Amino acid sequence: MEGHAVDVWDHPRLVVAVAREEWGAVLRTYRELMKLSQTKVGQRVGLAQPDVSDIERGRRRVTSLEVRDRIIEGLGVPTRLLDGRAPAAGPVAGMRLEGAAPDADLLDRVVGVVAGGRRVDAATLDWLDRLLDEHRRAEDVIGSRPLGDVMRQQLRTVVELHAGARGALADRVVRLAAEHAQFIAWMAQDQDDAATALAWYDRSHEWALEAGDADMAATTLNMKAHMAWSKGRATRCVRLAEASRWSAPGTSLGVRGMSAQMAARGHALGGSAADAVRLMDEAQELINRAGERPGDEPPWLYFYDENWFTLQRGMADMHLRAWQSAITRLGAGLDALPDGYRRDKTWYRSCLAHALAAAGEGPQALKVALHCLPDAAAVGRPHSWNELHTTAAVLLRRGVREGRELTAALAELD
Repeated sequence: MEGHAVDVWDHPRLVVAVAREEWGAVLRTYRELMKLSQTKVGQRVGLAQPDVSDIERGRRRVTSLEVRDRIIEGLGVPTRLLDGRAPAAGPVAGMRLEGAAPDADLLDRVVGVVAGGRRVDAATLDWLDRLLDEHRRAEDVIGSRPLGDVMRQQLRTVVELHAGARGALADRVVRLAAEHAQFIAWMAQDQDDAATALAWYDRSHEWALEAGDADMAATTLNMKAHMAWSKGRATRCVRLAEASRWSAPGTSLGVRGMSAQMAARGHALGGSAADAVRLMDEAQELINRAGERPGDEPPWLYFYDENWFTLQRGMADMHLRAWQSAITRLGAGLDALPDGYRRDKTWYRSCLAHALAAAGEGPQALKVALHCLPDAAAVGRPHSWNELHTTAAVLLRRGVREGRELTAALAELD
């Protein structure tokens, strides 16, 4: 039997499935090659037959480290297929600790925990919190693309720390993993990779629930609502935002405000002006109250203040074709937005250009569009770039020369 198992694990389908950590494919392929039923495979890995079926069919994702370990141990996945990966612990492949810690002592402690033999301490997790915060703020300036591999590697480090954590520190590691997964999902979303983003949001949501972090659980639903909005799916946007409001009680005022404004934007996208205005007013009241006690807000909402809400309200105005109101709000928000938010300034400028074009202000629309064109090419693809193309199309339909000029400028950088 042992010799047959070695032959099975040489099968290319299994090798690829393990390399990609596609555990549903691992279970299904192993079962087919070994001519076993789902019940028999379940007995080997400590899962009921319905659970094996759900994992194989993709209805359930293996995000639990315990389940992953049981599959590896129960099926006898050879160590050679796991080389270069965290030893039976973690959802992301091929990552290892890199980067500089603030001091040699702390770096030594982090390496010691990851390598095994030392327990996690609060100072290590404090440093990883600060590191994540710095990466979030760096992404505002340089965009998401340069940080993807860095953050996946950093998540690997966080996941490896779990084995050395106890008690409250173990919960904190899970919470930190949820924050990393949410950030990775956002970066995938920013690059218009919806499938990857949704998978990471699901993982972040599950870890947030495991850690008892209502703010992150609600945030992942809000971000899914944002994805639906960006794809023009108004009903899905509203339903996900409403789910964020009722499924995670006890969230912060800022998170609740984000839920309300996402539901409002969904209604605006669907043309329901009354519901959009009502929910925007509710969101504004929540955001104003949150601004009175910013220390109560989760760290990933560092950017979300009254000015940011003004910009979001301008987006809703665009859906409702309230062009002058959109121009006023987007302009005011951009004036107050710090220069450090390079990627976001580019996005909102491209939206302002669109609103100006739709309002018949061709020369001003062209001026704003050309101003943000270099940053749109550098850090604003695909979203800002697509919005500028939409602006050019609006101007062309109006038959004004600004449409031809903007189209030519875009073509030079395409």
